[in-house]
Amino acid sequence: MTPGLAFFYGGMVDPRNIISTILQSFMAMGLMSIIWMVVGFSLAFGDSIGGPGTGLIGNPMTYFMFNNVGAAPNPDLGPTIPFALFAIFQLKFAIITPALITGSFAGRVRFRAYMLFISLFTVFIYAPLAHWTWDPNGILHNWGVLDFAGGTVVHMSAGFAALAGAMFLGKRNDIEGPERRANIPFVMLGAGMLWFGWFGFNAGSALAASSTAVLALVNTNTASAAAMLAWIMLDGARGHKPSGLGAAIGLVVGLVAITPAAGYVGIGASIFIGVAAAVVSNYAITLRSRTALDDTLDVFPAHGMGGIVGMILTGVFARGVGLINGETKTFLYHLLALVVVSVFTFGGSYLLYWITDKIVPLRVSKEAEKVGLDISQHNESYGFLYMD
Repeated sequence: MTPGLAFFYGGMVDPRNIISTILQSFMAMGLMSIIWMVVGFSLAFGDSIGGPGTGLIGNPMTYFMFNNVGAAPNPDLGPTIPFALFAIFQLKFAIITPALITGSFAGRVRFRAYMLFISLFTVFIYAPLAHWTWDPNGILHNWGVLDFAGGTVVHMSAGFAALAGAMFLGKRNDIEGPERRANIPFVMLGAGMLWFGWFGFNAGSALAASSTAVLALVNTNTASAAAMLAWIMLDGARGHKPSGLGAAIGLVVGLVAITPAAGYVGIGASIFIGVAAAVVSNYAITLRSRTALDDTLDVFPAHGMGGIVGMILTGVFARGVGLINGETKTFLYHLLALVVVSVFTFGGSYLLYWITDKIVPLRVSKEAEKVGLDISQHNESYGFLYMD
């Protein structure tokens, strides 16, 4: 999924920044893998620090350097699979979350500063949020908040961190006129890899080859298909031609929105969720384009808003406990969690951008931005131009 995201994002940026954008996703795989082994998994799933039912973060020493993570299943976290497999499966969520953020500041961030920021984000934002939501003692988990595969933990956190980054960094220089897309076939290739990989992302979260896993897989495919079709039709209603870019963004928005609900809802609900997310995100991107906010690849309108739609509609359609069943508790707690997660991820991320900027300046110089990050940061070029 993360290489898929790399091509998805890389194809959408200016040709001067394609390698830089792709490399940012690849480096997330390397950096997060080490952080997760050393301390990240402990912070997310270690012995809970906090009172009963109100866990805030895991003890960093519980699984430090992957100690005590072996072949025997953990009855509380993954009773159906080896504990080490559960830990590595959770790693991929930790990898793709900071990688998602990169689209918001593409084309203007110093590479060293990016590495520092995503490290801080994983430790101080992602790990606590994962503990709140997925640890048996986590506070959101005990509120009854449902997040099957990361709509809150992954997409909302990345979306609000992206919004904070776009606001903190400000607009790119010289961005008047239509965006120059580096490679639309790369966008579609990346979207296809994401679509396929998402089956593992969502269905795998059942932690078993079970009926729940099959339901999650079917819902994932259905919502994505519905969102892609809805996006194309919305564009057509506005007088635009059907585009590969629109289809790719639409299907990804559907994948985002169904993620929290995948194992909890029926097929009809998955279609509704996909269409609703496409409508909301399509409108949000249009609205964002009329503002001064420079979220380069519309990470917040797509992932942030898609995650919000998915979280709210999970509270509506979840079997047995959703609003559609006459139950209000889960839905109301989802609304409360929406506020808490939004404030925590946006405010915390903004603070981490500020701290990072004090250590390593986040923005490249105007000259470096003009020549492009591929050359100025990496001395590589998609167009075969190199610095002397």
